[in-house]
Amino acid sequence: MRLGAHVSIAGELVNAFDRGHTATCESIQIFTKSNRQWKATPLDDETIAAWRERKIAEEESGGIFPVVAHSSYLINIASPKESTWQKSYAALKIELERCETLQIPYLALHPGSHVGAGEEVGLGNISRALGQLHAETPKAKTMICLEGMAGQGTNLGYTFEQLAWLLDHTTEGERLGICLDSCHLYAAGFDVRTPEGYAATMDRFDRAVGLDRLVVIHLNDSVYELDSRRDRHTHIGEGTIGLDGFRNFVNDPRLEDLPGLIETEKSRDLHEDIENLARLRSLIE
Repeated sequence: MRLGAHVSIAGELVNAFDRGHTATCESIQIFTKSNRQWKATPLDDETIAAWRERKIAEEESGGIFPVVAHSSYLINIASPKESTWQKSYAALKIELERCETLQIPYLALHPGSHVGAGEEVGLGNISRALGQLHAETPKAKTMICLEGMAGQGTNLGYTFEQLAWLLDHTTEGERLGICLDSCHLYAAGFDVRTPEGYAATMDRFDRAVGLDRLVVIHLNDSVYELDSRRDRHTHIGEGTIGLDGFRNFVNDPRLEDLPGLIETEKSRDLHEDIENLARLRSLIE
């Protein structure tokens, strides 16, 4: 995998690449706007030009690529409340358009929460939003990547069957990809700690969804135990998954060239990302 981390865009958007290099990243993930606000300040021409120039330079030099964007955590296109659904849809469309402008190939998205309306209603609302988005952005090249979740609360996307349903029941579903998160998998009951458990997990994913739909990996250890349905990331090897679990991911040839991204807390000097990436690289055989 092309190992990397989620990095800040503080200051100027293009600074994300510099932070990525400091953290020894081969790929990076960013928010293209504040993830805690609905509104987004429009991208100006100078910011767009600087970003595109740097992105091309990184790709041509074999530096940092690909870049993955992550959508705001506020977005809930599974919501049964129409006003929330409409607000979430509008926000998601803006995020997709920003990725298109910045030529970012992947946008990771938490599928959403049904907040008590039931899984069938929630999944239907998600497919409605994604189908409408595809219809309104026919030329978009950015792929929305549905992220597998831990099953916390009423969150959807914690089973491979739910993810497969969304791919199959969304208009132009072939435009969608999947993002798997090691912590979420483990919390949802998939034991990736052993070679046998990992193989069984990936085989089940392949049968239900298809490994060809997997385009982004999040590599996070878990604070909580197997099948806890609780989503809490921690540093590589410091949680309940342990180093052996991550050995399975980084040595799987089927995941070669996919971005493998860490999403854990970090200090300003990024030493935690540096240490986490070093641990992952030490596991490569």
